[in-house]
Amino acid sequence: MRVAQTRRQFLQTSVAAMVASSLSSCGWTLAEVKTTPNTQVSSDTLYIYTWAGYTDQDLLDRFREETGLKVVADVFDSNEAMLARLQAGGAGAYSVIYPSEYMVQKMATLGLLTELDRSLLVGLEDLFPQFQDPGYDPGGRYSVPISWGTTGLIFNPKNLQTPPQDWDYLWKYKDQLSKRFTLLNDVREVMGATLRMLGYSYNSTDPNQIRQAYEKLVTLRPAIASFSTDSWRPQMIVGDLFVAMCYSSDAAEIMEENEDLRYITPDSGSSLWTDTMVIPKSAPNPDAAYKWINFMLQPDVAATLVKRLKFATPSRLAYERLPEILRNDPTLFPPESVIARSEAISPVGKATEIYERYWTQLTS
Repeated sequence: MRVAQTRRQFLQTSVAAMVASSLSSCGWTLAEVKTTPNTQVSSDTLYIYTWAGYTDQDLLDRFREETGLKVVADVFDSNEAMLARLQAGGAGAYSVIYPSEYMVQKMATLGLLTELDRSLLVGLEDLFPQFQDPGYDPGGRYSVPISWGTTGLIFNPKNLQTPPQDWDYLWKYKDQLSKRFTLLNDVREVMGATLRMLGYSYNSTDPNQIRQAYEKLVTLRPAIASFSTDSWRPQMIVGDLFVAMCYSSDAAEIMEENEDLRYITPDSGSSLWTDTMVIPKSAPNPDAAYKWINFMLQPDVAATLVKRLKFATPSRLAYERLPEILRNDPTLFPPESVIARSEAISPVGKATEIYERYWTQLTS
C-alpha cells in the first residue's frame, strides 16, 4: 500500500480499489487495506484499526511468513472518528487498534481496553525510558508506543517573503496566504495550537480560553483553503499551497519528494504526539494481537519502518540501527529544545463538548 501514504491519511475508496487491484496483479492476496470497517473476523486473520501509512506490503508479507497470519487493516483519519466507530458497535471487529496518547487515556477510562499481560511482550525494555512509563499510560498498562513526533508547519521558502516561525504567522500574513494554506482536520490540534499561541495550554479546560481560541480562528477562517490531514501533500509539492499544518512524520516523507520544502515547530510550542498499539477488551483474536505487537517491537522491523514509512521510533535499539542521516534528522527526531516547548495532548473531560461545539461551528 506504500504509495506515498501520510501518517494520518484517510484513503479514498477509489485509491483502495486501485491498490487492491495492483496487489492482485502481482499475486499478493495476504492482506487488505480498507476504508470501511470490517464486519467479519477469522481465526487465521488479524484485524487491525490504524492510521494509514503505518503498514506496507513488505511488512505484512514478513508478518505472515513469521506467524502464518494474514492482516486486514481498516484505517481512520482521527482519534475521534475511531472512537465513534467503536462506540457504534465496531469494537468487536479488531484485535489491535492504534490510538494516540490522549485517546489511550479516554479509552481506558471508558473500559474499552485490555490490561496488557507484559509477560507476553518481548522488547519493552528496549524502549527509550520516557516510553516505558509514559504519563498518558503509567507503567504501560494498556498500550505500547509505535511512533511519536511533533506538529508544525511545512512550507516552501521560495514562495514566501518571510518564512514562518510561529503559529501567529498565519494571522499576520493571512491576506498574502489567502486560500494557500491548510490546517489539520483535527479539533485538538488546531484549537490546541491556537491556545498555545495565546499563551495557554493545549489542554485548557477554561471555557473563556477555549472561546478566545475559537474567536481567533474565526478571524482566520475566510483565508483557510481547507481543514485537511492529507490532501495538502500534492498541493504543496506543485506549489498550489504555500503553508500547511502537518505532522512531522508526514513532513519528513514529503520533503524527500521536494528538497525545497522546510518544516518548523512553532516557537510558542507544539504538540508532542505518540501513537500506540492497544488490544480492545472485545478483541476477537488476542493471541494474534500479542504476536503483532511483539513483531512491531523487533528492532530490525522498527528500524526498517523508519526508513520506509518515515515515522520516529520509540525503540532505542531501532534508533541505534538507523543511518546517521536519519538519527540526526531534526524533523524525525527533534532536539531537546523543541521537546521542552512541546506539550502532549491529554483528555479534557467535560470540556470536550465545548471543543466539539466550536469545531462544528468553525468547520461547517
